[in-house]
Amino acid sequence: MVLRKAGTASAAAGVVAFGFLGLVTMGTYAASGTPQQSANRSALSPGTVPAAYQDAFQKWGSLCPEISPPMLAAQLYQESGFDPRAQSSVGAQGMAQFMPGTWPVYATDGDGDGQKDVWNPYDAIATAAVYDCALAKDVAGVPGDPQANLLAAYNAGPYAVTKNRGIPPYRETQGYVRNIQAMARSFSAPTAPVEVSAQSAAAIYFAQTKLGTPYLWGGEGLSSQNGQFDCSGLTRAAFATVGIDLPRVANDQWYAGPHPSRDQLRPGDLVFFATDLSDPRSIHHVGIYVGGGYMINAPHTGAVIRYDKIDTREYIGATRVTSDGAQALPTRDNNGNGAVNPPSRPGTTAPTAASTAASTDPAATARPAVAAPPAPTAPGRPNGTGGTGGTG
Repeated sequence: MVLRKAGTASAAAGVVAFGFLGLVTMGTYAASGTPQQSANRSALSPGTVPAAYQDAFQKWGSLCPEISPPMLAAQLYQESGFDPRAQSSVGAQGMAQFMPGTWPVYATDGDGDGQKDVWNPYDAIATAAVYDCALAKDVAGVPGDPQANLLAAYNAGPYAVTKNRGIPPYRETQGYVRNIQAMARSFSAPTAPVEVSAQSAAAIYFAQTKLGTPYLWGGEGLSSQNGQFDCSGLTRAAFATVGIDLPRVANDQWYAGPHPSRDQLRPGDLVFFATDLSDPRSIHHVGIYVGGGYMINAPHTGAVIRYDKIDTREYIGATRVTSDGAQALPTRDNNGNGAVNPPSRPGTTAPTAASTAASTDPAATARPAVAAPPAPTAPGRPNGTGGTGGTG
């Protein structure tokens, strides 16, 4: 990213004159540390889903008590990165990655246009909610967290959940449930001060040691790259020093934790910049907040790692990184197209450990679709060509 009106390093010097470690310590522990409420019934945090889909997620994510708008958004981000054109190697289609044999059973007209199209993002959002709520009915008699049980049924099939009287002992399924619920917190609008991070000081310290290092597109600090970084390579390396493995690209790092407001920023928060403030898919730059309105960042080719002001017209928000949030993030394929590797697909078989279970294809135990709320007036549909969150 080219910072059009970035402050100079000398201007930032006043911010750091008494020592960043003191600033970090004060800023990190000055907040109340009050944990957020559960994401189960929360509203969506602004800027976490493309604006064109915000109302659809909010509406359909309230279809039944077991789901929520943040949980539904987390599911579809895990499945496709909100790409309506996503298609997996095994044939799963659309934003919700339905298999062709499963889609007709639950297909829902989400935007009232008279069609049920797997490639229509509004239909995909609605159908994912209907499918989730049907699974919730399938496992309604199972003890435990109803939302966790439906997520387990989504991954392993309802038979596996009812047979095990809860989340089955499959590593893939347990990870899926944990990851979706952890990621839902990143999509949830905070209703209390965002819990602070005790790991932020060390991440800033690492970044400080790299001040003056030339920027390198795609740089991850490797010896073969002369220890140079791009923006997300620097943030990833900084948090790796405290045991947190961030994804490689900036707009995936955006989902690595909850989102404090501008007035709640603390040193160590990641700060993000986008070309379209209504669409997080356009995030293209990230830095580490250090206090006083400044960040450490690797700005662009021809520049060095330095302090810059965060208050520019492209500032979209911040993320307070958590270990659970980072671990929950999806991976991307290695084909150079930025596509998300989906963790599961409705209608596929359960993991190998469940090979003796009954078929998990919802069509095999199909029930009438959950009653849908009135369809919203369809907004203009995005073309789904948002960027994949370049490295910096």
